[in-house]
Amino acid sequence: MKPPRPRGPVRPRRAAGAVVSLPRALSKLGFCSRTQAEALIAEGRVALDGRTVRDATVRVDPCRARITVDGKRVVAARKVYLMLNKPRGLVTTRDDPQERATVYDCLQGLDLPFVAPVGRLDKASEGLLLLTNDTRWAQRLLDPASGVEKTYHVQIDSVPDEAVLTRLTAGLVVDGERLSARSATVLRAGRRNAWLAIVLDEGRNRQIRRMLGALGIEVLRLVRVAIGGLLLGDLPKGAVRPLTAAEKAHLDRLWPAPSVRRAAGGGTGGQNRPGRPASQ
Repeated sequence: MKPPRPRGPVRPRRAAGAVVSLPRALSKLGFCSRTQAEALIAEGRVALDGRTVRDATVRVDPCRARITVDGKRVVAARKVYLMLNKPRGLVTTRDDPQERATVYDCLQGLDLPFVAPVGRLDKASEGLLLLTNDTRWAQRLLDPASGVEKTYHVQIDSVPDEAVLTRLTAGLVVDGERLSARSATVLRAGRRNAWLAIVLDEGRNRQIRRMLGALGIEVLRLVRVAIGGLLLGDLPKGAVRPLTAAEKAHLDRLWPAPSVRRAAGGGTGGQNRPGRPASQ
């Protein structure tokens, strides 16, 4: 019987990742947004394993594929986690067809990879906005199963009575959709208006404005001041800073264990993508 032939060293295989569209892969690698990636692909500037690709629906594993743009290899950027105090009047988008000012104007001059907002704040809203290039982490925070609480300070055009606060927490139907707040309290009140603290544990489109509007109340200002236990604090308006290690760890702990996610109907490991993030 012949002795077994000696083998050379076995090269470790790279772990497979999720198979996604080519624009999504460029976004996950932190190179650009999906919209920008689609434009680059259409212009013939993107190659996959040495071949130019003009089909944005091609699916790849960004952990294994060799993707180049203008002949340069795209590699995963360092993970970045930022807090921005969004000023009123900016839209939460990268490219605005109406050429309005965006939150990216606050990032000009900073040495950053491509980052995207975690959720949205509408143009008239302000306050705490997270940005990152870690798409998996962002999806976890946005997953409805996480139940991450978000706290808003809201100035309204009247002084509410207890019945109004009860309606907000008990819930009401607006445009066929049932909306409710986790809590609603009066921070301070004057003769004609008041500031409320409203906590949400879900994110429906313009949820606070719609609930108050259904009660005949106008929102004068809306400021997000906290996500979970992460506080906006005294960060100046329009300023941005990295999350501290402790702040990042705190947000990581808000993501429930797999057994809890399954019981709540959520995905495992972030595989089930949440719906489009809502704005307030």
